[in-house]
Amino acid sequence: MFVREHMTTSPISVSQGMPILEALNLMKKQKIRHLPVVEKDRLIGLVSERTLLTVSPSPATTLSVFEINYLMSKMVIKEVMIKQPIVISPAASIEEAALLMREHKIGCLPVVEDDRLVGIITQTDVFEAMIKIFGLRRAGTRLVVETGDRVGALADILSVVREHKMNVIGVACLEKDDRKFEIMLRLSTVEPEPLVEDLKKQGYNIVSVG
Repeated sequence: MFVREHMTTSPISVSQGMPILEALNLMKKQKIRHLPVVEKDRLIGLVSERTLLTVSPSPATTLSVFEINYLMSKMVIKEVMIKQPIVISPAASIEEAALLMREHKIGCLPVVEDDRLVGIITQTDVFEAMIKIFGLRRAGTRLVVETGDRVGALADILSVVREHKMNVIGVACLEKDDRKFEIMLRLSTVEPEPLVEDLKKQGYNIVSVG
């Protein structure tokens, strides 16, 4: 699961000389919240809808419509853009993208290769990727099994699943504070009861079946 598989390729971009009012209208029309700022295909900045709205006049201003439009027409992207934004490679994993966004509290990452803008990936793209990883849109059963911290635990559980001739759509693992793990299996079955009973007989604690 790599960034290149989930990013928006050939993203809409703007020049640093574009008036911010024009950029806001572009965002509204295209239903996007971020615009990479480029110069000859080279990324030089990033601007967000939130930033542009922050520098726009307040609805409570005493300025006339004509004065507001005049001021907005004079203010350009260069004055408000984020210079040297955090970027990511298309070869990076989707997990790396999620971690960068979380650590830096940002909503998107321009994707750069050989100093050229090749795409953009957003929080929504990352969420969509996770939904696919976990197989959440596919019919089946979500089974959560608790196990100790030992080598081969997942392989042993999957061996039981194989005996019941069930396909595994998705797998996730969560480490708990008490050195135990919860393993989530998304299975292509709506009748998990025989598998659940076998796992219980082998000493596994079944946390959830749904």
